[in-house]
Amino acid sequence: MTTITKPTIRKAWANAISQPAQEFPLTPLPIIAGKIPTGLRGTLYRNGPARLERGGQKVGHWFDGDGAILAVKFSDNGATGIYRYVQTSGYIAESKANKYLYPNYGMTAPGLFWNQWIRPVKNAANTSVLALPNKLLALWEGGKPHALDLETLQTQGLDDLSVLGDKLTFSAHPKCDAKTGEIFNFGVTAGKNSTLNLYKSDSTGKILQKSSFIVDGLPLIHDFVMAGKYLIFFIPPVRVNLVKALFGLQSFSDAMEWKPQLGTQVLVFDRTTLSLVSKSETESWYQWHFSNGYVDNNGEIVIDFFRYKDFQTNQRLKHFPTGELPIPAKSTLSQVRLDPESAKVKSSEELLDRDGEFPIVPQENVGQFSRYTFMSLHGKNSDTTREIYSTIARFDHQTNTLKEANLGENHYPTEPIYAPDFLNTNQSWVLTVVYDGNKNQSEVWVFDSERLDDEPVCKLGLPSVVPMGFHGTWKAG
Repeated sequence: MTTITKPTIRKAWANAISQPAQEFPLTPLPIIAGKIPTGLRGTLYRNGPARLERGGQKVGHWFDGDGAILAVKFSDNGATGIYRYVQTSGYIAESKANKYLYPNYGMTAPGLFWNQWIRPVKNAANTSVLALPNKLLALWEGGKPHALDLETLQTQGLDDLSVLGDKLTFSAHPKCDAKTGEIFNFGVTAGKNSTLNLYKSDSTGKILQKSSFIVDGLPLIHDFVMAGKYLIFFIPPVRVNLVKALFGLQSFSDAMEWKPQLGTQVLVFDRTTLSLVSKSETESWYQWHFSNGYVDNNGEIVIDFFRYKDFQTNQRLKHFPTGELPIPAKSTLSQVRLDPESAKVKSSEELLDRDGEFPIVPQENVGQFSRYTFMSLHGKNSDTTREIYSTIARFDHQTNTLKEANLGENHYPTEPIYAPDFLNTNQSWVLTVVYDGNKNQSEVWVFDSERLDDEPVCKLGLPSVVPMGFHGTWKAG
């Protein structure tokens, strides 16, 4: 007797990435529902991989996709949108050739193995954005940022921020102090023993101060946290096998090895001097993103982040371009407390047993206590082995309660972005770009931050599908 296996029905989100995203010029955006709040004035910027295929070939990992920036501006005349690919040198060359030419996070260079040496890793400019007074930076942690025009999104070229030169990198997760205007960030210089470079910039992005610290091997450091006067790094036990990566035997992603015996290294730096205060080791875990950090009344550093038990998350995200997610990788919102003088973990707890990512706090609270953390989550009844995040939520650290949006079936949000109301200091908004899998279209939804579980106050239509991406920001004014 022959058993007939029914084909797997792909989830609706896969249609958002089935074709390369289509740019659109500056366009008035129609209001689909509700109205634009009178106190919401400024620009939402978002970045993410918008092209996951070229010449019939899929990228090796979601992180390899060419970056494209969406800007949605709210003014007295309504809302306008513009969407453009970042014109990196790699994007331009591969567009002309209609094929992939360079190594990347999850890809090796085509052809002979020495192509890994003579062809530079492509800067995909696809991870995040930093809105400065006179330019927008498209960030990608393996190289320098690309500068873009804030209004037209025209790519102006690589920006060394006064000190980066040809060798230093600038990560995708800078931390901005809303009170001082200072910007802190880092970059990793690869080597047998790698260098962690710390940067302090002024409000224009110009790097004024730099320091360096040697770390063992080549770890994967994606994010860090600012807490009061400290900068803290959790270095997870992931190390790149440089021999396999450099000789093109494996991509950088596939050459990353999970080594739980190394534990998680904790580094605490003074943000004024950028010097090491303390270091320690603790149990093994992995994290992509921190929510926030602060120093409590007892002088302990409190850090919130989404924690994974291992590095399976990388393999799960590798499958994303195929439209399937066969590998589970659960994360939970967690909190640790550190002694800054020793970097020792004093306590560790799980705050929320829900699978999620992309945690953010209001910009004015970065580095200070924030009552609320906003995040993306799987819905309560989601098939997490096949679905992507289907809701956004707000966790209240005072009451330990969660308030989440009900977006409806086959609606997929991006990372929530917090926007203060410029007319009312007691009012604020949460914005997300939603892919409607029922209609195969993308929309911008605006929620009252206090009423995430209510209907959005406004929905705007976008001219073309904007694939699910990574990170964004809000620039007031």
